[in-house]
Amino acid sequence: MLLETLRCENGSPLHLSYHQERLEATLHTLNIQTTYDLHTLIFPPKLGIYRCRFLYNAEGYSIEFHPYIPKKITSLKLLFADDIEYAIKYSDRKALECLFEQRETCDDVLIVKNGFLTDTTIANIALEIEGKWFTPQTPLLAGTTRARLLEEGFLTPIPLSVSDIAKATKVGVMNVMVGFIEVENGIIS
Repeated sequence: MLLETLRCENGSPLHLSYHQERLEATLHTLNIQTTYDLHTLIFPPKLGIYRCRFLYNAEGYSIEFHPYIPKKITSLKLLFADDIEYAIKYSDRKALECLFEQRETCDDVLIVKNGFLTDTTIANIALEIEGKWFTPQTPLLAGTTRARLLEEGFLTPIPLSVSDIAKATKVGVMNVMVGFIEVENGIIS
């Protein structure tokens, strides 16, 4: 199944147009003729913060709402994985889960593919270098929060290599649930 994850606050799904755009691009890439209008399908609970899972394929869709429980990220382990592919968001995350299991004492992994930084298993990343925030030019998954922050001019996409980590004064992660946050200790090992 294909997947869109949305943040819903007090009855409102946030940044819906970015999810709709990615959903349509995914359907086009996979040559699926069906389409879904998230604006008419997503009706979250009225109170609280929820993670909405919109699962879909050519035959249909399902919607799940789960109360949001934040995950703390204070450290990332560098992990080299040249064969990883995740350009389309699927509910099957076995390859990412396999990498996550190798995190040792860190909270997550920072995946390096073909010598360049990409993403963690749950978020796009950014490095602050000389007062500017840079994000990998080629992430594993083009996240909706990343797309929004690029559009707003907050982030600049460039090829980021492992050596760029030493130049960074801060490390940030972003996804639909956390928005953009700085990694508390900024530790990458």
